[in-house]
Formats: sequence, structure tokens, C-alpha cells
Amino acid sequence: MGFVLEATLFLIAAVIAVPLFRWLGLGSVLGYLGAGIVIGPAVLGLVGDVEHILHFSEIGVVMLLFIIGLELHPSRLWAMRKSIFGLGGGQIALTTFFLGGAGYLLGLGAMEALVIGLILSLSSTAFVLQILAERGELAKAHGRAGFSVLLMQDLAVIPLLALTPLMISGGQTSIEWLSIGLAILTVVAVIVGGHYLLSPFLRIIVRTRSSDLFTAAALLVVLGIAALMETAGLSMALGAFLAGVLLADSEYRHALESTIEPFKGLLLGLFFIAVGMGVDLNLLAAEPLAVLGLVAGLVILKALALGILAVLFGIKRQSAFAFAVYLAQGGEFAFVLFAVLQGSGGLAGETISLLTLVVTLSMVATPLLVMAFSSLGLMSERAVKPDADEEPMVPEGRVIIAGFGRFGQIVARLLRMKNVPFTALENDPDQLATVRRFGGDVHYGNAANLDLLRAAGVDKAEIFVIASDEPDQAVATAELLRTHFPKVKIYARARNRQVAHRLLALGVHFVERETYESSLKTAAAVYRGLGFSSTLADRAVAAFRRHDEALMDRQLAFYDDETKLIASAQEAAKELETLLEEDQAALEERQSSSKPAVS
Repeated sequence: MGFVLEATLFLIAAVIAVPLFRWLGLGSVLGYLGAGIVIGPAVLGLVGDVEHILHFSEIGVVMLLFIIGLELHPSRLWAMRKSIFGLGGGQIALTTFFLGGAGYLLGLGAMEALVIGLILSLSSTAFVLQILAERGELAKAHGRAGFSVLLMQDLAVIPLLALTPLMISGGQTSIEWLSIGLAILTVVAVIVGGHYLLSPFLRIIVRTRSSDLFTAAALLVVLGIAALMETAGLSMALGAFLAGVLLADSEYRHALESTIEPFKGLLLGLFFIAVGMGVDLNLLAAEPLAVLGLVAGLVILKALALGILAVLFGIKRQSAFAFAVYLAQGGEFAFVLFAVLQGSGGLAGETISLLTLVVTLSMVATPLLVMAFSSLGLMSERAVKPDADEEPMVPEGRVIIAGFGRFGQIVARLLRMKNVPFTALENDPDQLATVRRFGGDVHYGNAANLDLLRAAGVDKAEIFVIASDEPDQAVATAELLRTHFPKVKIYARARNRQVAHRLLALGVHFVERETYESSLKTAAAVYRGLGFSSTLADRAVAAFRRHDEALMDRQLAFYDDETKLIASAQEAAKELETLLEEDQAALEERQSSSKPAVS
């Protein structure tokens, strides 16, 4: 089957299965898995090369880890070191002990049982993070603990790739010190190079003002680092995660996230489809009790180890239960490690096929178990506050400012006076560079972009300030906000009367014409300079303001009809002239009547 037909088939399967499963309340992950099972070799046999598709779709996992890295500032990552190395390291050790011991009791050799226990101790980063994100639980106790463990597991893949063939061969395979050295050197190169080169590289791309080129550059950063890590025999996902962390403090964080997100979603869906395609129903049908027994044993023993560790690390009971359920499956790196063992002749092909099926079915079981236990009220639903030395995973700004020129900066300075957290967005690379040079915290991106708005956390903000001086961009941003984030209050800058009408028609809460107040103050000063009294100048400005605001409201009904606007403006000019004459006469009469009588 050709690439286009194959891609079309995947899209059709996803478009049919995912909405159906979501409508049934089963979630998108099970929808992708179901689609994969149906079109895969076990049922319809429409697609055969599952291994190739699985390897390609792992790019989705790579992009997922990159986006997670973007949301983790290095300071927060350092603050998580105890949970990463303590809880994560303990999980690998205790789970390996339980699973390895079970394998030894089932008749495996001691070293085989140890290696299989190590491999099965790894959980599925893609499944766990996707389900946690869908359920909004990444910031909860079990979500944060689960992320720490998954990160430690990704780190553990590096030595496992090098050591598992050696362990199971009884020492007949020599340690490839050159490969290990190259791996360590690659990680150091990614960290150092990413710190010093990524932001300047993106700054050059942004100055071209080409959104297509920025998309290409974002993909190059993720895929380039992933390819470098894979060449060194390391985890592609770990490299992408490191790149994300290094860019977490960059002004391009939100723009990168909004650019990568659509690709991540598609490829992660393809990964789940490929996992579903890998379910060997023939083997399951031939030995159903043995396979299902092994799946149940894997999930139960792994959940038991996770639950014990959660209690030891002070995670409360309900959160500990959720933590154990979420991470009780095998992981996608098991497929990679089993392939390495098969290539080195460490395990028999039949054993690897059986274990691969067990891992796949444990992954399929995860969303079902989460739904089942949630319906019974056994999964934690309470959010937790981060530790005192941790930053929140996604910094939440109560206010978002789109456009960080003179107008936006003044709003930001006043917010800083009261310590109100905000997120600033700026689309002009020159302005961005100037603000960052003077120490301002602002992110690159066009606010008239739905993915960028989501990445910036608009759904968590209270107020959105449109401070852009580009009328079309301001109106487009307001339209997106009103359509997709109706709860956020919009305060907007308008270049002129026409733009103000367009924004008000969209339901913007407050509109300020950018030169309106300064013009009124200048007019009052001109009055005084011409010899008019301050009282008359102030009354004239106040009368003009009342009349103009009433006219704005009146013209809103036909602001897009030029003929009616012209007629209304001409009529308003006569009204204003009459109004000012009457006001001046009233003032002169009041002043004359207030003079004392001459005796």
C-alpha cells in the first residue's frame, strides 16, 4: 500500500473511532487503540508493517516530551530531584525485584528474570501523560509523582540499552566503552549546545518574519536533537525533553509549543494506533489464560510496588492509589529493549513475542482501569499545591497582554506594582529583542493564533489585554477569544473610532481609543492657552466626552454602513456645536448671576 493510501486509512480510522469512543465515554486513547486493532494484521489486515509504523510514530512521544520540557523551568526540575531520583529510582528497583522474583518462580533463569523485570519496570510515558492531560490531572499529587517516575525511567533507558544484552549473555558480550562514552558526550553536547545555541538560532529565524520558516525551525530543533540522540543509541524522547527544558525560559516557549502541538497530537495518535495494530490476537486466542494471567500479574505486582513507594514517600492514600493504577502497565521502551535482546540472541523469539503482547495488553488495559476505578470514586480528584521550592508546572498569569509596545508596557508596569502575574506576547522580533535586553519578560508569538493562546494559558486567565497597534490583528484576536474563551474579560486598545466599533460589536468589555484621552487633555490645554478659563475648558471637554460616548453607542448599530455613518457624523457635528454654545451661555449666565449687586 502506498504512503498516501496508508495515511488516508489511518486518518479515516481515527476520525471514525476516536469520536465514537469519546461519545461512549471511553476516551481518545482507547479510540486510537481500537482503530489500530481493527485495521491491523489481527483483524482486517489492511496494514502489515507494524514495526516500521511504530518506530515512525515514536516521534509523537518525542514531541510530547519536548512540550512537557517547555513547561518545566530548570529551577523546578532541580527542585524535583528528590522525587525523580528517590521515588523514580525506588520504583525501578522495587518493581524489578517483584517482577524478577515472579519470573524466577515461573522458571526463568536468575539473570533472565532480572533483565525482564528491569524492562517491565518501565511504564508508558505516552499513555500515562496523555491520559493525565485529558483528565486535567498533571498538576495533582499522583500526576506530579507519575511524571517524576517517568522521567527517571527515561534516564534509565540509557544504561539499560547498554547493559541488558551484556547481563543476559553471561558476560560473553564485552562492554562497549566507546559507545557509552559517546552517549555521555552526546547528552553533554545537547545540554551545552542547547543552552548557548538554540535561542540565538530561533532569534535569527524569527527576524525573517516567516511563520512557515519558524515551523520548519521548530521541527528541526525537535527532530534534529532526537536524531542525534538516536544515533548515539539513546532515548530520542529524553533528548527532546532536555531541549524543551533548555528553552523553558526562552521568549519562544509559547510559540514553539503552539507550533509543535498539532504535529504531536497527530503522531501520538498514530503511535496509539500502531500499538493497537501490534496486538497479536492469534497468540491471545491460542493461550488466553496464560496471556491474561501474565497481564494481570504484571499490573498487580507493579501497582503493589508503586503503592508501597507512594506511601513511603508521603503521598496520601487516594492519590497513591491513582499513582499505582496510572503507572502499572509496561512501556513503549520495552519494545525497543526486547528488539535489542532479540538481535543479540539473549531471549528466544517465542518469549519475546509473548512478552510484547503482555506489554501491549497492559497498555490497552490502562485507560479501562482508570475509568473503572474513577467511576467507583477510588481515584484522587483533588489538586495539590506545589512544594514551597517548586514553581507550578504551567505558570498561570491572571492577565495576558498581547502587544508589548509602549501601551502594553505601561499596563504591565502597573500590574507589577501590585504583584499581579501576567504573560506578555509580542509578534515584532525587534521589539521583542529590545524588551528582553532591558530585562522584560515577554514571549514571541501572534496572539491571533488559537494554538498560541492555548499555550499561553488563556483558559486560566481572568483578563486579556489587546494592546496591539495592528487593527486587523486586534480584531482577529478578539474574535478568537470570544469564540473559544468566552469567560475571559477583554480590554482592548483601538487605533481609531472604526476599530473601536468593530471591537465593541464583538462584545469586548472595555475599549480605549489610543489617542482619545491625550487628545482631550491637549484640547483643554489649548483652550487655556487661548485665554479661556480653566472652568470653561474643563466643561467643554466634559460635554464633548458625554456627546462622543453617546454617539459611539448610537453608531454601533450601523458602524459598517458608510452612508449612514457620514450622515450621523454631520448631524453630530451640528449637535455638538449647539451643545457647546448652550453650555457656554449657561456658564456665562451662572457667572453673571453669582456677581454681588452694586449698591
